[in-house]
Amino acid sequence: MKATYHKYLLHFKRPSGTSRGVLMDKETWFIVLEKDGKKGIGECGILRGLSCDDRPDYEEKLAWTCANIHLGKEVLWEALIGFPSIQFGVEMAFQSLDSETPFLLFPSGFTEGQQSIPINGLIWMGEQEFMKEQIEEKLAAGFQCVKLKIGAIDFEKELQLLRYIRANFSPEQVEIRVDANGAFNENEALYKLIQLSEFKLHSIEQPIQKNNTDRMSELCKIAPFPIALDEELIGVFSLAEKEALLQKIKPQYIILKPSFVGGFRGTQEWITLAEKHQIGWWITSALESNVGLNAIAQWTYLQQSLMPQGLGTGALYTNNFDCPLAVTQGQLWYNNDLDWDCDLV
Repeated sequence: MKATYHKYLLHFKRPSGTSRGVLMDKETWFIVLEKDGKKGIGECGILRGLSCDDRPDYEEKLAWTCANIHLGKEVLWEALIGFPSIQFGVEMAFQSLDSETPFLLFPSGFTEGQQSIPINGLIWMGEQEFMKEQIEEKLAAGFQCVKLKIGAIDFEKELQLLRYIRANFSPEQVEIRVDANGAFNENEALYKLIQLSEFKLHSIEQPIQKNNTDRMSELCKIAPFPIALDEELIGVFSLAEKEALLQKIKPQYIILKPSFVGGFRGTQEWITLAEKHQIGWWITSALESNVGLNAIAQWTYLQQSLMPQGLGTGALYTNNFDCPLAVTQGQLWYNNDLDWDCDLV
């Protein structure tokens, strides 16, 4: 078996705002396996400044992985603790190699085009008018769940945007999730959560910065609506550490990005623990290309969650790969009339 890795720079159609700044490009890496005339592809979706494996030796570790690909998926997964995006890329590449075609990783009613996955419509941070425009587009497109990234513009303006949605759509018509990406000061967080509760929100992701577990635990007890952990899960590797974190904070939900938590295996560990402790969960992509999104979507469907998942279609980029994933009425479908266009395999 031969393994190679390749860097690919995805370009945003429009600068995309988060509480950590504005993204213009997104770096990603691919592992390509070749054996007996077949190819498999896996995406190592790293987000600089956020992924715990954003390290100077990242490419060196990719080279080591390819040189030691003969060790196999399980041994490599263990050896790559601390590099969750490469763990995911390796898992995906082996699954791709073993599949009928490189992109049909988990055949199901979803990949046959018979079933869909409910997803949330993502509203990016930006000026108030830009966010309002996005909200109108998502609602017109039939999304019944929208997720707003908040914490970058004036909080009063963000409240106005939520007020605008609720003036036109009840909680039964449109579910609203918000994601603060840790933007709230821990001393003002509860006051802001109380203000936000007026809008009957489904949940808020990561209201304060990670590693403030005492305060986060307190907020989860007293907040007027549910809190979901996201960044808090990054860099937590062992089962014992994962369970200890959930037992201490006791969140209402956790949000799982396979590129950040060790791929399918790491995600499954979190799901098992969450269900043991009666904690809800959903799965989210992390700005991967359509190659990574395709794998995440196919695996997510198998989990049979009824909640809207955070699976964007990769329409953010000018140079993404054409694929069969398509969104209709807030549902992600696999449209087999559409072809793949990816020259890596």
